Amino acid sequence: MPTGPRIILDNVLYHIMDRGNQKQAVFIDSSDFDTYRKRLRLYKKRYKFKLYGYCLMKNHIHLLGEIDKKEDLAKFMHGLTRSYTAYFNKKYDKVGQLWQGRFISKIVAKDEYAIGCINYIEHNPVRAGITIAPYDYEWSSYKERVLEQNSKGNLLNSLSL
Repeated sequence: MPTGPRIILDNVLYHIMDRGNQKQAVFIDSSDFDTYRKRLRLYKKRYKFKLYGYCLMKNHIHLLGEIDKKEDLAKFMHGLTRSYTAYFNKKYDKVGQLWQGRFISKIVAKDEYAIGCINYIEHNPVRAGITIAPYDYEWSSYKERVLEQNSKGNLLNSLSL
């Protein structure tokens, strides 16, 4: 059954989720996480995507952000996922689809719920039992957003509600 049209509005945030096909790992080692972040930086600049929070888990990703032109949301994600898939498939001598179907995007109002959504995203490793505190997980926005530590370079935009 085909999926229906995506709801895209102006002046809202999007909680974007994508996961590995058949829940497979999309990040094998630390260089994969770094490569994804580099590509995220490139595509967020290309499509003027403002990123407010993220978490990269072994088999899925979460992003929270907004985009200047609502019609560019799909282009942003398409470019990011295709680019990373090409890298991954070449590195690991794979072919075909890395991500499961099309990405999921949920609309988030620009209010206090946005902060709750960022906290939810950044606490994924804690809920998964990977770490006991979000600041111990290297592949989320927590350290940059809360502790203002930018060891991998600033990736986030400032969120004003």
